Amino acid sequence: MPENQNSSSSGHDPKDQYRDTVFLPRTSFAMRGNLPTREPELLAQWEKSRLDARIAAGHAGKDVFTLHDGPPYANGHLHIGHALNKINKDIVNRAQRMSGRDVRYIPGWDCHGLPIEWRVEEEYRKSGRHKEDVPIIQFRAECREYARHWLEVQSKEFQRLGVQGEWTNRYATMDFASEAAIVGEIGKFLLNGALYRALRPVMWSPVEKTALAEAEIEYHDITSTAIYVAFPVIHDPTPHRELLETACVIWTTTPWTIPANRAIAFGRDIDYVVISVVARAEDSLVVPGQKLLIAEARLEDFSRQAGIIEYKIDRYVAGELLEGVICAHPLRGQGYEFDVPLLPADYVTTDAGTGLVHTAPAHGVDDYQLGRRFGLEVTEYVQDDGTYAPDVPLFAGQHVFKAAGPVCTALSRVMRKSITAHSVPAGLVAQHAIAHSYPHSWRSRKPIIFRATPQWFIQMDGDTKLRERALQALQDVTFVPAAARNRLTSMVAQRPDWCISRQRAWGVPIAVFVEKGTGEVLRDAAVMARIVAAFEKYGADIWYTEPASTFLGPERDPDLYEQVFDIVDVWFESGSTHSFVLKGQRLNAPADLYLEGSDQHRGWFQSSLLESVGTTGHAPFKTLVTNGFVLDEQGRKMSKSLGNVVAPDEVTQSLGADILRLWVANSDSHEDLRIGKEILKQQGELYRRLRNTLRWVLGALDGFTEKEKQDYADLPDLERYILHRLSEVHDVLANAVRTHHWVGVFPFLHQFCANDLSAFYFDIRKDVIYCDAASSPRRRAARTVLDILHRALSTWLAPVLVFTAEEAWTARFGSKESVHLQNFFKPDASWYNEKLGACWSKLRGLRRVITSELEVARRDGLIRSSLEACVSLPLTPQEDAVFGEVDWSELAIVSEVEIMIQMNAAPIYLDATDEAPALDGVTEQHGIPTISVARGEKCARCWRVLPEVGTDTHHPHLCLRCVDVVTESA
Repeated sequence: MPENQNSSSSGHDPKDQYRDTVFLPRTSFAMRGNLPTREPELLAQWEKSRLDARIAAGHAGKDVFTLHDGPPYANGHLHIGHALNKINKDIVNRAQRMSGRDVRYIPGWDCHGLPIEWRVEEEYRKSGRHKEDVPIIQFRAECREYARHWLEVQSKEFQRLGVQGEWTNRYATMDFASEAAIVGEIGKFLLNGALYRALRPVMWSPVEKTALAEAEIEYHDITSTAIYVAFPVIHDPTPHRELLETACVIWTTTPWTIPANRAIAFGRDIDYVVISVVARAEDSLVVPGQKLLIAEARLEDFSRQAGIIEYKIDRYVAGELLEGVICAHPLRGQGYEFDVPLLPADYVTTDAGTGLVHTAPAHGVDDYQLGRRFGLEVTEYVQDDGTYAPDVPLFAGQHVFKAAGPVCTALSRVMRKSITAHSVPAGLVAQHAIAHSYPHSWRSRKPIIFRATPQWFIQMDGDTKLRERALQALQDVTFVPAAARNRLTSMVAQRPDWCISRQRAWGVPIAVFVEKGTGEVLRDAAVMARIVAAFEKYGADIWYTEPASTFLGPERDPDLYEQVFDIVDVWFESGSTHSFVLKGQRLNAPADLYLEGSDQHRGWFQSSLLESVGTTGHAPFKTLVTNGFVLDEQGRKMSKSLGNVVAPDEVTQSLGADILRLWVANSDSHEDLRIGKEILKQQGELYRRLRNTLRWVLGALDGFTEKEKQDYADLPDLERYILHRLSEVHDVLANAVRTHHWVGVFPFLHQFCANDLSAFYFDIRKDVIYCDAASSPRRRAARTVLDILHRALSTWLAPVLVFTAEEAWTARFGSKESVHLQNFFKPDASWYNEKLGACWSKLRGLRRVITSELEVARRDGLIRSSLEACVSLPLTPQEDAVFGEVDWSELAIVSEVEIMIQMNAAPIYLDATDEAPALDGVTEQHGIPTISVARGEKCARCWRVLPEVGTDTHHPHLCLRCVDVVTESA
């Protein structure tokens, strides 16, 4: 049948008279999307028609669905990760709404903390200004204005992506009401006893001069100086003086922590040896005769690193005998006069080092816990900028990252002195370079340190049992994908107490007071209530402008209290947003869903869980959905230096937001995703196919009215089969709505459009749509199904292709209508027919065999199109019983099919479920379809080749079907 007879007919051809009798597709839905131009027009149209308000009114009173938005930082243009996250959320929200639920999506922003403060400081540095010279209220005002600007920019950029939300009702952590709610949440931990202050090591950025959370850390490979250091034994309680004139050797990759060493950890179950050096390499720092204690399992590696060519094992020492041994610090006599005890620790292994672990309680979590158990001093040797304090012997004022050289020099000097004096070894035994992964601040990209400073913590264990309750709460949470449960659960189980204090200026202060006389934090509900009320009215700035008496009240003397000015961790802020976003706004609390990147297991997911469990007793979410990170096409992280950054704005300007949304929907977002020019080009091709599917449906429905519709009972089997397949697609979609498992759903829908519709159903039914009479039952049946397909595809694609689906809907129903006011099309339950589906699967399998033979005939030049073909189709009696009644010329799109019965061949197109007469014996091989040239002439209207063409004297160029249609229309 002709796609477009206009292109192949001339004005003098007698067949030209039939051109206008063919029902060719006609629609206003353009072939090209022109998305960069059309999408902004639709956004403006939606705003003018108050579409969002109409949607809200239409769903008021229905079952509520709440996806709580994790707030991005308001500090720059959107990156591709933002786009991925917000589009995923938008797909979920739109799908829930079109499934009949009342969805109120309130987008939010994180406006406090280091990312914004750092940007403002960068502007200061460019202009030669210093933050220290600016009054804190002015600095906070500049941070607020910076955040406000980028919040508005990002809001517009999100909307340009087609993300639907209550943009004028957004939340921001810097709003006065938000700041009041956040400080109120701090107050709850204060009053329940979970908040405390302690001197303990935290991750510290010397560049940003603040403590950092685990979620603010990224790891990069660096090369460090590793050293082996000898600590001389000065007290040996072993039964036979096993360690006489011996030194314990430790290994560390942080030489700068040697001044803070206060102990050596050992393993009770580890076997140690005392060796005597016999021979050494020329450049070795040790000398023959020196006695050293190390783990037996590390002996060979240590000897190689220390340049010890030959040694003698003097004695074996069980680890349990080392308890009570005391060493001297190697720098004793130069300001380090304290004892260094050997202490048992379960974390000591022989995987690396010497089996004896250098312990500096101020600079490591394990070190601190061990020191706390044994009452070790926690030093404060390192200042906030990473330099040694003025009272640190030998190294005062030096930066710790430049201290490896000075420390090694000092230790080498000690070793030479001990050799000269023939005393017990002390000092540097060996040093070498080591490449390893090391934590860096994700903001400054600079390495961090573990540093003991007075910080505010929320207790994970103890009376509040926060850890235990959080783990219990997670048992009631659904994880998508399910494997994510293990990650979050293990992080909560293993994490230390939550450090919530930061030494910065822009944020919500930890608005508490400490009694100067006792050092105890003031836990007074009335004081906290005054603070919350003041923040609600004036914002957090009032903490810096008003005297302490404003908050303490007349009954307390402000001179007796220290006012705390540390700000709270931004993860605590964002983690507490459930407390002021979900309450009082007709939203579900707990939220039905949190959806963020996989990094949020240590970030927002975890902080929200701990904050909510600590203040309400339950998790703030019912389901957690996790997506991966976005990489370039080669699987590399995006970076400006690599030139592989894909910006959402660039994609929308060149291709359109629907292409970006289609990329999101077609990706496995549970894993890391890839994007780049070629991948977007592929998405553009997929989009073109989907658009062409919609365009053909709309064109074929030109002039369709309700009077044309046929009842399901009157539809041919082919139409019933397509409706059955439509039911199966809907089941996949409905399951995704119910479970939030969206991966693979839209690729499945695309395959339905490409394989079941375009390459199968449309191909078959073009002849009927174009060439049958308008009153033809077959044509009416096909257009009945096309009407259903249009409604189904438009609504099912709407959550992803928000602009294109709207075009497809309004092209048929007018611009006053909107697909986004519709619910998902829901197939009738009776359309699902498993038996019919199985039968048509076999038919399609046989059809593929026929079409492959047609392709061979076309390639060999026997025919130019399938309508020129006659197919001889060998079938066994069993196969004929199943397939014999099928109109194979229609199904295979050929002009003639001859079924050839093979009585003595075994069936190859059936399976065990088919009911067919048994075959007594097999004596011949089953034949394959053969192709020949169809007999007759080509119909000028439908292009089928039939013997009947020319039998009608009035229309000698037409087949009899076309004669009837033309006669009727005349």
